[in-house]
Amino acid sequence: MMIARFLGSAALGLGLLAASACAPSPRAVAAAEAELYADTSIAAAVGAPTRTEANRARDRWRHPRETLGFFGVEPDDNVVEIWPGGGWYTEILAPLLRERGTYYAAGNGNVLGGPRALRAKDPATYGAVRYAAFPAGAAGASEPPVPAGTADVVLTFRNVHNWIMPAVPFGEEAFRQMFAMLKPGGTLGVVEHRLPEGADPALEKSTGYIKVSTVRRLAEGAGFRLVAESEINANPADTKDHPGGVWSLPPSLRGGAADRERFLAIGESDRMTLRFVKPRA
Repeated sequence: MMIARFLGSAALGLGLLAASACAPSPRAVAAAEAELYADTSIAAAVGAPTRTEANRARDRWRHPRETLGFFGVEPDDNVVEIWPGGGWYTEILAPLLRERGTYYAAGNGNVLGGPRALRAKDPATYGAVRYAAFPAGAAGASEPPVPAGTADVVLTFRNVHNWIMPAVPFGEEAFRQMFAMLKPGGTLGVVEHRLPEGADPALEKSTGYIKVSTVRRLAEGAGFRLVAESEINANPADTKDHPGGVWSLPPSLRGGAADRERFLAIGESDRMTLRFVKPRA
């Protein structure tokens, strides 16, 4: 019902624009219609009855409709999600892309556990999910990599710290591989726990929080260009000084029973939301 009302009001707005003395060009009308279609498709996927209630309850912190809209995801895109983990975004992206697009879950081993479990449980919804190795060439990789130059959008949610924290980090290689899989003009969307710029850089190795400048350095070093930043997933209540790092907060809640209510009141972490593009030339 909400989507129908939204469509009706948006269609009326387009009609009024077309009828005005300063009517937009056919190209502008087509772009507006495409944006409307993408937004309502994302809204329908976010509201899909196949999503679990536990995951739906976290929308207040993760803002999936706004986030995917900011990244420009469209229902006919070839989208790669890097390290989908438990499949939180798989529950949204797989239905969104099932009919006209393609959804790759990219990773190795346990980081593909969520999408595989969803597909086994509900093949009607998740049967079209494809799998790819990431990072490609890693020991034990059981899937081929995403073909180079084929992705419209690559997304990674709260993963960059996992590429920086190991004794042998592979952040530079991770961004290089994401750059390679994208088409020229394609989008890389990054959501990550945000460390203040003035903080000790050593905290990036232990807390799960990463500086925006670090993500930019890795992305731009691979050839990406930053085109937009958003505060969609910001949380000013997050003080970022928790004894167990970001894992003190929901959903992990490893901060101890004594502080559980305090961490629940803070909510999920403060996060950067960055949109990069692979230049066309």
